[in-house]
Amino acid sequence: MVAWDKKKTGDLLLLFNGILLAVVLNQLAALYSFRVDLTEEKRYTIKEPTVALLQQLDDDVYVDVYLEGELNAEFRRLRKAVRETLEEFRVRSGNRVHYQFSDPLAAAGANARQEFMADLVSKGLKPLNIIDSKDGRRTENIVFPGALVSFGGLQTGVMLLKDQVGGAQQDINRAIEGLEFELANAIHQLTVTDRKRVGFVTGHQELDSLQVSALREALAALYDVNLNVRLSRPLAKSDYDVLVVAKPQAAFSEAEKYTLDQYLMSGGNLVFLLDALRVNLDSVASGDYYAFPYQLGLEDMLFRYGVRLNPDLVQDLVSLRYPVVTGQLNGKPQITPIEWLYFPLVNQYAAHPVTRNLDATMLRFSGSLDSVKAVGVKKTPLLFSSNYSRRVSAPLKINVNDLRKEITPQNFSTAQIPVAYLLEGTFRSLYENRFLPDGVSEAGRQNLSPATRVVVVADGDIGRNEFNRRTGQPVELGFDAVSNHTFANRELLMNLVAFLTDESGLITTRTKEIRVRPLDKEKVRESRTYWQFVNLGAPLLLLIALGLSKAYLRHRRYGRFQLSTQPHGSATE
Repeated sequence: MVAWDKKKTGDLLLLFNGILLAVVLNQLAALYSFRVDLTEEKRYTIKEPTVALLQQLDDDVYVDVYLEGELNAEFRRLRKAVRETLEEFRVRSGNRVHYQFSDPLAAAGANARQEFMADLVSKGLKPLNIIDSKDGRRTENIVFPGALVSFGGLQTGVMLLKDQVGGAQQDINRAIEGLEFELANAIHQLTVTDRKRVGFVTGHQELDSLQVSALREALAALYDVNLNVRLSRPLAKSDYDVLVVAKPQAAFSEAEKYTLDQYLMSGGNLVFLLDALRVNLDSVASGDYYAFPYQLGLEDMLFRYGVRLNPDLVQDLVSLRYPVVTGQLNGKPQITPIEWLYFPLVNQYAAHPVTRNLDATMLRFSGSLDSVKAVGVKKTPLLFSSNYSRRVSAPLKINVNDLRKEITPQNFSTAQIPVAYLLEGTFRSLYENRFLPDGVSEAGRQNLSPATRVVVVADGDIGRNEFNRRTGQPVELGFDAVSNHTFANRELLMNLVAFLTDESGLITTRTKEIRVRPLDKEKVRESRTYWQFVNLGAPLLLLIALGLSKAYLRHRRYGRFQLSTQPHGSATE
């Protein structure tokens, strides 16, 4: 018979019940797990569009991250954030997402390392040369801040850290903010079966196929792209999800404008990249070149949709450099890069997912935009000039020799001139209550669109790539040979197209914000001794106090017990 009143038996039962309870709770936690994000900016919370994407996976996704090896503190922080994001992906996907971290420099032998790194570069992962100081010595390490995402036999490369202008901490912070979108977008690209269609309108001296080859190549990885869309027949959203009008230089006929208008009325999305004034860069070296407005015939259409393209150019003190001959030395021209006010460098953006965490965008001979009344249309200015800019109206004399003239900063007092607008809502047709153009059929005519979008950028060259002078091959969109830097033109236009075609709302994940909260160095210096005592002395004092308290309580408890157990008469007489 078991003696239930014995202390030993009770302790064993308590231990057994504790183990059983732990096992049951562990099984319940595995089945009904939950996480609580206690951070102020919800940095560990996955957005709903990403959750929906992960829950719809019908096959496993494999992510190879190349952030191992000798990394400095900032890149270790990035690696930790990537691991946390992928772990959330794994949980949300029901263990469909698998990931591993690798060192791209771990291959045995120099040749093997070179081949492996060349393979990563061919897949879109660019190496960064990180220069650090360690123990007083300068060290250089090659880092591949990217990942390869694989699904269903397909693979794509993802750069987790973009080449940006800010400091190391700022760049890493931007990368951490964009992790969810970059990884989720890569998975979306591989899992989507119905590719969206993007068309470039032609027939009006727009940018040719070579001038937009860099943009076309970037778009072709995600969308079906047609560079030769004619407006000679009716178009609808079922034909193209986005139509791009890239720097036209000849007028649109009324019939062609009607085709664009009815495409918008069907729910299609329009992107206008327009120059307000005709400027020939090869002609500005002469002193008698004047820039006059284009006569495109689109002015009434844009006005109807809610924006006005002004016949002017923006001059900005924050601008790119342009090489100018400033003298002769030994019979050879001396070329000096000088800031040219007509090449604004835009780094003022709206608080919008499309422009979140963008590097600067370079513009060339950009005009300005104003919004006008359009019922049912929300107007969001996306890009602005700096706080030191101005408008100059046509007709405008432009001479490259003006670069050498002294600039008066007081003349540049206009701040944040809008140069790009996003229009969202229901648009009314330009041809409502108007006669239709000759030769246009009345069939299928619509006067009010469903909810859709129009983007207008007052610079047609924002999507034009330059060419390598030695090889004649197109360079990356946004690359400036003078500064040897690649600006965010490509990323901006890719974000715009993604926003216009994104029915799942995945682009909204770019709004995530991770705040850096640096310590106040002056306050740290003043209160250093106090906090050293709190962190080092206070725990020791607390341990001593606990020890003394325990000894005193034991003495009180067991001292009386010993006195009460002494036999009577044992005291000395």
